[in-house]
Amino acid sequence: MPNLLLELRSEEIPARMQRKAAGDLKKLVTDALVEAGLSYEGAREYWTPRRLVLDIHGLTARSTDVREERKGPRTDANEKAIEGFLRGAGLSSVSEAQVVSDPKKGDFYVAAISKPGRAAEEIVSDVMPGIIRDFPWPKSMRWGKASSEPGALRWVRPLQSIVCTFGPEHEETTVIPFEIDGITAANITYGHRFHAPEAITVRRFDDYAANLEKAKVILDAERRKDIILHDARDIAFANGLELVEDEGLLEEVSGLVEWPQVLMGSFEEDYLSIPSEIIRLTIKTNQKCFVTRAQGGETLSNKFILVSNIQASDGGKEIVHGNGKVVRARLSDALHFWKRDQGNLPDLETLTASAAKFGLDIKKPLDQRMAKLDALDVTFHAKLGTQGARVARIRALAKELADITGADAALVDRAAVLAKADLRTEAVGEFPELQGLMGRKYAVLQGEDASVAAAIEDHYKPQGPSDRVPEDRVAITIALADKLDTLIGFWAIDEKPTGSKDPFALRRAALGVVRILLERRIRLPLLATLIGVAFDAKVLGTEKIEVTGESISDLLSFFHDRLKVYLRDQGARHDLIDAVLTPNADDLLMVARRVEALTAFITSEDGKNLLSGTKRATQLLAAEEKKGTVIADGVSQALLTLDAEKELFAAISSASKDASDAVAGEDFRSAMEALSKLRGPVDRFFEDVLVNDEDAAIRANRLALLRLIREATGTVADFSKISG
Repeated sequence: MPNLLLELRSEEIPARMQRKAAGDLKKLVTDALVEAGLSYEGAREYWTPRRLVLDIHGLTARSTDVREERKGPRTDANEKAIEGFLRGAGLSSVSEAQVVSDPKKGDFYVAAISKPGRAAEEIVSDVMPGIIRDFPWPKSMRWGKASSEPGALRWVRPLQSIVCTFGPEHEETTVIPFEIDGITAANITYGHRFHAPEAITVRRFDDYAANLEKAKVILDAERRKDIILHDARDIAFANGLELVEDEGLLEEVSGLVEWPQVLMGSFEEDYLSIPSEIIRLTIKTNQKCFVTRAQGGETLSNKFILVSNIQASDGGKEIVHGNGKVVRARLSDALHFWKRDQGNLPDLETLTASAAKFGLDIKKPLDQRMAKLDALDVTFHAKLGTQGARVARIRALAKELADITGADAALVDRAAVLAKADLRTEAVGEFPELQGLMGRKYAVLQGEDASVAAAIEDHYKPQGPSDRVPEDRVAITIALADKLDTLIGFWAIDEKPTGSKDPFALRRAALGVVRILLERRIRLPLLATLIGVAFDAKVLGTEKIEVTGESISDLLSFFHDRLKVYLRDQGARHDLIDAVLTPNADDLLMVARRVEALTAFITSEDGKNLLSGTKRATQLLAAEEKKGTVIADGVSQALLTLDAEKELFAAISSASKDASDAVAGEDFRSAMEALSKLRGPVDRFFEDVLVNDEDAAIRANRLALLRLIREATGTVADFSKISG
């Protein structure tokens, strides 16, 4: 079967866009071909900085013929209806239609429409211009003389040529010469921009890829990544070092080169006095280079690894020299930031009021930065006030939370007022991703308590499902305060996540709260905490924000959604979570413990049988309640005539008390064990007792007994929501 090769060659495509663009091309083309009636055995996409490539093999040479019957109006319908039918079916007169009789509907017209199959070349030629013109680039541009014309082609960078060949694996291929904005698809491509700029004639994918490699272009991005990674490891090892690996940087660098050449550069050892994180980010961000360290160590070395796209005749000496000059200049700036942040600000006299407000020591550099953050009225959010106001809210909330977390109140207060101070440091201004981490380093330098320093870094954590959770009690307290303030504030101004949009990372903040509470085993009554904070104008920091009970309830529901996601990721069944989670459940740790206990119970033999009996009881009871059947207000022992119902009543009375006591003591496993004693009595009740007795009083009494089963099991979970 024939194969299709497609290449779209342009100026350099931004590395961050390449992988997705190649995937988009594959999906758009294959979807269009299948919709047109073609099929294929396989397809694979490739990309380099200058080309998107699609190899489709086993493509059918022609779409199948299609025959369909289109039902028309009755033969005695009005003339306009018949004309419309003929026009839609492509018939010139009713004589070309068939007449079909229906005993109920009478005679009506039917058009037999035959659509002959089309050659794959014709289909490709038809669909490709539209795919290219409407390609979903995040950003695109127009270029050249045609750019001023309406509807001019837009592409991520100027599109230079198109290759489109089609044919069997071992025979001659043909070109499918579609055209778009003056660019006609052909069988000519070009290799490396500098090493092999000559034209290459293309037949099919195998020789295309082989000829590109001869022309210094490695087509497979994964292979380029592998070459870069292994060459970088080898050159580091040869110099007694090891590579500090970075998957994101590796992906980006592989999208910057077609012929990767790995080289090693160096900078002066004096720059190693800069924190490793700053060195790494400086070299990565500005020069897309990797850093190295001593083998088995943590301290960075003064050697870095760069990836060139040129195989230089001098072995890369000039390339290394040029990159080294830029790296040194950037590190010189970083050293300047690092030293400036440890010195005094020039306008200390303007910061006294802010320092007094937060109890800051104006002699300390980090305290100065916090005072500056407040004095400048740096905006946190237009509707939520300044960063200074936010720190005041976090401080007040952290004070309340410290009693719950068991953290030292004085250390919590100190950490709260310094948590955002590094936002005014030059290092964080240059590298925002270092916020928190730089605050910890500056806090250590000015002699802060270790718990305070840890809290400054860790209060942003966890920032994702795989990120670590704070361990220190002070850090836990500030992290909770920070996230709760964010959530309460944005709920108050009705800036909640919608669909896939979550610009303020509120889902991440809520999941962070859930993870901290569950993984650090913290009992926090969210509803009381949220309401207490939300309605305290002093804590909220502005009178303009009004928090309603409805928004607090909605926020609690949002926490429930994040809790469900977290527990399901931990392996909990969704029905067991629903059975335990009530709308007002605000102690998330207790919810998780209930789910854990219920999971263990419901998978045991007693649990399975009790679930079956309980569901039978609740379903029967619900059916009678729906019919309006009289149910006694309570169980009358005098009306219990059979041994099975007497035994069940006694068992419920005992188990219900034991389960309630266990729940009150937060011993959910014991509560489940108490309920498990109902298994035998419930089974015997349904074997020996007819609930719907002819005597109305006995029937009402037995239904009341079923209600007791529902109430007893309801102390730990809503068994009606459990599947099985």
